[in-house]
Amino acid sequence: MSLYPSLEDLKVDKVMRAQSQFAQSTSSAPAITEGAYQPATEGMPSSSLYPNLEELGDYMGLRLNSDEVQRNLALVPAADNQVAVASGVGGMVRPVTGADVGIRRAEIRQGLREVILCKDQDSKVGLRLRDVDNGVFIQLVQANSPAALAGLRFGDQVLQINGQNCAGWSADKAHKALKAAAETRIELVVRDRPFQRTITMHKDSSGHVGFIFKSGRITSLVKDGSAARNGLLTDHYICEINGQNVIGLKDPQIKDILTSSPSAMTITVMPKIIYEHMIKSLISHKNQF
Repeated sequence: MSLYPSLEDLKVDKVMRAQSQFAQSTSSAPAITEGAYQPATEGMPSSSLYPNLEELGDYMGLRLNSDEVQRNLALVPAADNQVAVASGVGGMVRPVTGADVGIRRAEIRQGLREVILCKDQDSKVGLRLRDVDNGVFIQLVQANSPAALAGLRFGDQVLQINGQNCAGWSADKAHKALKAAAETRIELVVRDRPFQRTITMHKDSSGHVGFIFKSGRITSLVKDGSAARNGLLTDHYICEINGQNVIGLKDPQIKDILTSSPSAMTITVMPKIIYEHMIKSLISHKNQF
């Protein structure tokens, strides 16, 4: 995950970096001797070269104040395969977003991971697979199934099943491999959701991030809203909100989740052409494997 999850974080961090550097340069400046030339300072800010957070005030519709930023100065714990790099003042990494749990849940890692599954009492793991561009992808994960408990999600790519490479397999061949696997141990090698990406946004003072959706698809963006500033695109489907799957939910349900989300929120999206291909012919989960 990037060091700065949103444009707002980057903006505030730049301000605080500038303040810190100015304070350091001021404290380390040599004393002025009597009679030495001293430049005029009339009209210049007395505290810093850049506006402080109170002066920044209402940044692009996002309310910022020292109390809010100070609450989020703690360094975010690094992921297992990631080194956290401190930036700005006091070792902070994300001055606005902070250690938000939803952002951590929504993280898409670039490496591979091994997942060990076992079958349930019905001899199923709770997966439905789909072949796309000679790759095998997870089309559906049944709630509370072994696959769900192992952390598999819609859009994850399955690279191996019990040591067999899945490249070029059809969905039927992948399902047969799952069906023939042992009850107590199925080894998968998975890449996190390669067709998806996460975008972190911040609600403005009215509680909006600035996009409109219909049937789960983003149809338009609000000018100068956090969604537009942070690179959200139209014709993408919402797959997750703060790491929570929303595929299959009705628009009012998605709206409720968005409304109840914290001010810093992350959504996971997928391009329309890929999403619709993966969802096509999705059948009842009575026929999961």
